[in-house]
Amino acid sequence: MAMKSKLVLLFALSACGTLQEQCIASATRDMRVVDRLISETEGNIARGYAYENVTVFSAQWLDCTPRATAQSPDPKPKICLEQVPETTKQAVAIDLNVEAAKLSSLQAKRLLQSNAAAAQITRCKAQHPE
Repeated sequence: MAMKSKLVLLFALSACGTLQEQCIASATRDMRVVDRLISETEGNIARGYAYENVTVFSAQWLDCTPRATAQSPDPKPKICLEQVPETTKQAVAIDLNVEAAKLSSLQAKRLLQSNAAAAQITRCKAQHPE
């Protein structure tokens, strides 16, 4: 999904919640990012390796027939050889000690965020009671 359509979808979904839910979601946004990173790091440690996105290009024949216009209402079909990107995940070696340190750091950050968010969540509930 393109980044623009992801943002539109995210905005549409966030508009659906109550004011309290929107306020709480805003207060905990960074925590959700850190939670995802913690989960990813835990997975890396459990597997013993990480994944890296790799994009390779391959030549493919694509339809590049010009659009019909008033001057050329029936353009001649045309195909072009284009380089098309394909993104895949590739296993990569990691230093498990570095990953463990990263996990510890993320968990500490998560605890700080949780403590800071608690006050914001209390304010959200007071400002927008349900």
